[in-house]
Parts: sequence; structure tokens; C-alpha cells
Amino acid sequence: MYKSVVIGTGPSGLTAAIYLARANLSPLVIEGPEPGGQLTTTTEVENFPGFPQGIMGPELMLNMRQQAERFGAEFRSSWVVKADLSKHPFTLTLENGTEIVTESLIISTGASARLLGIPGEKENIGRGVSTCATCDGFFFRGKKIIVVGGGDSAMEEAHFLTRFASEVRLVHRRPELRASKIMQDRSRENPKVIWSLNRAPIEVIAGDRGVTGLKVRNNETGEEEILETDGVFVAIGHNPNTSFLDGQITTDEQGYIVVDPGTTRTNIVGVFACGDVQDHQYRQAITAAGSGCMAALDCEKYLEGKMVYDWSQSL
Repeated sequence: MYKSVVIGTGPSGLTAAIYLARANLSPLVIEGPEPGGQLTTTTEVENFPGFPQGIMGPELMLNMRQQAERFGAEFRSSWVVKADLSKHPFTLTLENGTEIVTESLIISTGASARLLGIPGEKENIGRGVSTCATCDGFFFRGKKIIVVGGGDSAMEEAHFLTRFASEVRLVHRRPELRASKIMQDRSRENPKVIWSLNRAPIEVIAGDRGVTGLKVRNNETGEEEILETDGVFVAIGHNPNTSFLDGQITTDEQGYIVVDPGTTRTNIVGVFACGDVQDHQYRQAITAAGSGCMAALDCEKYLEGKMVYDWSQSL
């Protein structure tokens, strides 16, 4: 029996673990298949407060993990395949069949960026392929960039990247865009944005120094060509990692966990959510860490019997 279990070890999960451990709650942290979360796939992080010279993503996550361990957090390398939240205490089943019982639960499993699934993509993440313009745009100052996608997210990323790049090419596999008209108009009015519609990406081309181009197929003629670029930003959406919950937690239409506004409380008493699994707007390391702090404080108050609000009005 654990007082609290944290699922996930990105900035939100590790921050929650630090706070819970310092409160002498001895949390168990289940690392999952990608310990450290998406920051472990990035290179230099320049926008996390406290590091004026920047810090490598894996190093930042390792520092957070060691900080949580210092205060008594326990880590287990596994992942949760099933969660029984129908009765209290909760029961979690790990991939090897082990069952863990806990009085409270913090879900910080994040959201995985959807990828194109083409050759050269995964192996070049951090070498020119990115899923976060806010995180990596600065590194492409004065360079040519390709943004793949046709929705509002792609338009927003393209518009943001024009602050740094000399050219931003929007590549979409259909002749028409899914983005709202106002977002399309904003991109079309930007002189740095050029268009390659009705083009299907089929391979990321890279050399010793990283990405050099994106091979695409013209869906009308069938012809293939290589578009020269220094970076490929994939903006086709994210999938929140909630499948193991089997619909027990209230989510929005995109699958993100819904929390009581201003808190990290879910529709189930004693279950809290933080980080990208409940945030489809900001998706930054610092906002994830902040929500991890909130989740730990909410959880601590719950365990102390100080959580005061009408549970009958829960989500």
C-alpha cells in the first residue's frame, strides 16, 4: 500500500514527486517506456528558468529525478497497463502483472506528438526534426524550415517560426487546409510563408550534420521531389497517453483529461492529473512542472483530509 503513486516522469511527474517526497509521503514513481518524457529527445533547453546558459534536456530530467530520489521518492521502471479506479484504494497493474495499491494517484503520462511515420523521421528528432516550434524555433534563425500539417496548429507553428527562419514552407498532403479561415489568412499574408499543398511527405533526408531535405510526392502527378530545408517541424497533433485508464476518467473530445478549473482534481476523488496529459494549449516544460507542483499540493491536502469542496459536484 502506497500513500501516493505518480505515473510518468516528465517535468510534471518529477516535480510532483519532489513535492510529495519532501512532505514525507514516500511516493512511488512509475517511469514508463520513456523515462524523462519528451525533453529527453531534445538537445539544449534555453527557456527553463534558472539556467542562463541553457541545459541539455536529458540532464535537466536527470537532475529532477535525482532531486526526487534525494527526498525519498521510489522509482520503478515499468508501465501501467490497467488501472482500477472504481473503488478506493486504487489498484494499478504493471506490464509484468504486478499489482500496486495506492491511496492516491497522480497521472502525468503526457501526450505523444503524432509523427508522420516516414523513413528518416524518428532517427532525426533533435537533429532537425521537431514537434515543438516554441521549444526549437530559436535554433533555426536565418534558416529554411518546413512545417508539415494543415490544421490550426500547423498555421500557428508556421507563423511563429517566421520570427526566426528566412523561409517557412507549409507542406500538406491535401489540396485544401483544415485550418480555420482566420489562421489560413494570417499565414497567407506572411511573406515568409510559401506553400506546397497536395504533397505527401515520404522521407526525411539527412546528412552528417542533420536534416537537409524532405522528399515529397505530388498527389496529382505522382512525381517525387526533394524540398531543401534545414528543419522539419511536424504539426499534425498530439495523442494524450490515457488509453490505460479505459474511459474511467473524464476527458475532452481530444482525449485530454479534464480537471476542475484552477486545480488538478479529476472526476474521481483522490486522482489528480498534471502536465501535458491535461494541457493541450501550452505544452511547455515550465507549465508542466508548475502543474506537477499543484498536483502534489492537491494530493497532500487530500491525504490529510483537508481537501474541502463538494465532491458531488465533481466533473
